[in-house]
Amino acid sequence: MKSLCFRVILVAVAACGLTAFCTSPAVAQDAASTFKAKCAMCHGADGKGGKMGTKDFASPDIQKLTDAQLAETISKGKPPKMPAYEGKLKDTEIKDLVAYIRGLGSGR
Repeated sequence: MKSLCFRVILVAVAACGLTAFCTSPAVAQDAASTFKAKCAMCHGADGKGGKMGTKDFASPDIQKLTDAQLAETISKGKPPKMPAYEGKLKDTEIKDLVAYIRGLGSGR
């Protein structure tokens, strides 16, 4: 019984640590760097859209999309202009970009 309690506590502590890591400023900074390197050239540094007719990420049209829809767009691209990043970015990087785009919608 003592061993079981220890395992439960260990799992809880590990989960809290993982949550803290995933929401840390370092993860947000990585997403900002990825956005700057992969997205800003077309979508603008602030995500407000660019010369290529890209939409403002803060717009209701974009913000109403589900996380899964945003992730799929990043993964599959939007031919012929937007490249697919599946296989070029890790799933976690795509998930972090989705969170970053959500942040652009909240005025971050």
